Amino acid sequence: MRVVIAEDLALLRDGLIRLLNAYDFEVVEAVDNGPSLLPALLKHRPDVAVVDVRLPPTFTDEGLQAAIAAREQVPGLPVLVLSQHVEQLYARELLSDRTGGVGYLLKDRVSHVSQFVDAVKRVAAGGTALDPEVVGQLLARRSAEEPLKALTPREREVLGLMAEGRSNNAIAGRLFVTDKAVGKHINNIFTKLGLPPSDDDNRRVLAVLTYLNG
Repeated sequence: MRVVIAEDLALLRDGLIRLLNAYDFEVVEAVDNGPSLLPALLKHRPDVAVVDVRLPPTFTDEGLQAAIAAREQVPGLPVLVLSQHVEQLYARELLSDRTGGVGYLLKDRVSHVSQFVDAVKRVAAGGTALDPEVVGQLLARRSAEEPLKALTPREREVLGLMAEGRSNNAIAGRLFVTDKAVGKHINNIFTKLGLPPSDDDNRRVLAVLTYLNG
């Protein structure tokens, strides 16, 4: 699986390369600035890009903008964004494009090797990987609005786990309930949010994200 990395911190960049290589990924290029990222993505068209939001020269949103520009030219290019903090504007901008795999993780998550590697694989496969903290803040942003207010506390909990990309079975295990109970909660969520239920995990997550992004 071919990967392009964009990270300006040398130690973290080297660590990502070593980590991914150890799990049988092939890092085809690693850049340390925004202007170099778009050409690298268009040249290699990797299976997944792991991109820091803030890159030189301005340390604002060069990484994200390069990733979005690449996805315009290579529709569905899987992108996993890394960020030091939850930046809702950037998260919404990336997630508003519902084609291909997308992910948004806090950099602290890289230290959880199995979770990080799983997130990279999930995004490369066209899925969604969201940091629980990102999900929490996106949900909080909409907590005072209808129809989210119609959800029960348990349904909000299930919604958050769905948005992280978890399957029904994984949600059931996390909440110590049956798969049938999870299915009932999900049907209620889709009904209350006016979203059609689906057996496709990725499509249902993207439907939820569509709502969260307004």
